[in-house]
Amino acid sequence: MITLEIPTDKKVYFTSDHHFGAPTREQSLPRETLFLQWLNAIEKDAGALFIVGDLFDFWFEYKKVVPKGFVRILGKLAQMRDNGLPIYFFVGNHDLWMEDYFESELDIPVFHEPKVFKIFNKTVFIGHGDGLGPGDKGYKRMKKVFTNKFSKWLFRWLHPDIGVRLAEYLSVKNKLISGEEDATFLGEENEWLILYANKKVNEQFADYFIFGHRHLPMTLPLKNNPQALYINLGDWIQYYTFGILTYSDFQLNAYSNRNLSEHFHLKSNRDV
Repeated sequence: MITLEIPTDKKVYFTSDHHFGAPTREQSLPRETLFLQWLNAIEKDAGALFIVGDLFDFWFEYKKVVPKGFVRILGKLAQMRDNGLPIYFFVGNHDLWMEDYFESELDIPVFHEPKVFKIFNKTVFIGHGDGLGPGDKGYKRMKKVFTNKFSKWLFRWLHPDIGVRLAEYLSVKNKLISGEEDATFLGEENEWLILYANKKVNEQFADYFIFGHRHLPMTLPLKNNPQALYINLGDWIQYYTFGILTYSDFQLNAYSNRNLSEHFHLKSNRDV
């Protein structure tokens, strides 16, 4: 467990599933601009920032090369980190190949597995969510192939111009960016991340189980322990949602002037 000492007048922010770069560079730029505005807005009261996976629609680190673009986002994160803000990055299924670039260049720790944090005396379980829970065996097999050292070694032999272009094409072609299936709540008995959290809370209690990946913003008290809250952060494609943990509660908000309450398919009876 990682304990964070955050002043009680500060807020801890959580964000995930931006998929910057998709479906095209040009179409992604307005979303990147909005995210930069959000980073500027939270800077004044942030005590920590968690990026919970899929910041980019594709990311692969060669030995001496990283994907072109996103310089303003990377620069802003570097500035925030240089100013002393703790930032933590969890890899998702689109940035499985994150190595040490964020750690060496931006001083941002990178986690490839879920981690438990102690924040404001609350236990917080955090992970992107891909490959967790029952089912989805096809993706789990694919993930083993993609994370295999030999597979990554083979991919590195492709020229970056070819490798990155091929990966970007396949990412959008296979609807790895949020698709229609992400727009519908499947019910507690079919939402595999909720099933995972319900099982996990019996083994290891946490006040909050925070995930991305699902693209659907929701909060729900867990059936196996109503004192624990399941949270999915949504995305920055359709909902522009993010989480805020304060000393007193957790909130799921949208960075927009629109009223997005109709999009929040589940709301708990807690202060959310």
